[in-house]
Amino acid sequence: MARRVSTQRKVVMTAIAWTLAILIFFPILWTFLTSFKSEADAIASPPQFLFFNWTTENYAEVQSRSDYFHHFFNSVLISFGSTFLGLLIAIPSAWAMAFSPTKRTKDVLMWMLSTKMMPPVGALIPIYLIFRNAGLLDSRLGLVVVLTLINLPIIVWMLYTYFKEIPGEILEAARMDGASLAKEIVYVLTPMAIPGIASTLLLNIILAWNEAFWTLNLTASQAAPLTAFIASYSSPEGLFYAKLSAASTMAIAPILILGWFSQKQLVRGLTFGAVK
Repeated sequence: MARRVSTQRKVVMTAIAWTLAILIFFPILWTFLTSFKSEADAIASPPQFLFFNWTTENYAEVQSRSDYFHHFFNSVLISFGSTFLGLLIAIPSAWAMAFSPTKRTKDVLMWMLSTKMMPPVGALIPIYLIFRNAGLLDSRLGLVVVLTLINLPIIVWMLYTYFKEIPGEILEAARMDGASLAKEIVYVLTPMAIPGIASTLLLNIILAWNEAFWTLNLTASQAAPLTAFIASYSSPEGLFYAKLSAASTMAIAPILILGWFSQKQLVRGLTFGAVK
């Protein structure tokens, strides 16, 4: 029987949750408000929260100075492309580790996870030289490859966790019915792990969309995504806070909308396999 929670406790927990949510969301709200200020209002002291002269000139100037849709298309192609390529590699890999483990499986998983602990700058020079020699600098294909490799450990670990919760007897029954390995993965395993795969897909799209280090160092203009679009408004002459905020708002808006509409699927997938 579930334990009863008092009304007072509910009110306190709700207040704490709203306070934390506001604190987390406040930087985004402040960026949004600053994007409608003039540069003078953006650096005013004390800061003006709502009572200032609202203007949309920052958005007009950002669009006139930079091709937003070019950077937006690059972000979509790079983030979705790297995520789907990662899933194609990770689903068979996670299947092998979950249902055909060896004595080295845990070592391999820990080694994959350890690669995320290395500072990215430690691998910048060799990757830059490889990309230069292969002609992949400032190319969408190059960024798709490097972001796939960067996020692959996370994809494999998440899928491995979800697959471990699927009863192996179901796959054995499919084999007894004559299903090949490919059909077992495509028609039996994948449909049962849809919530986990969906949450993995959404999380890695967000990670690839927000990746700044590699996109700034491996691109110039042709394949530059929205992270480079934002960085272009930080110059040696100074920070143009209002224009920078407008560019940031335009860059994060698509991924915020995606996260808002997919939050139920994301939460369902992230809790998939948890102790019920």
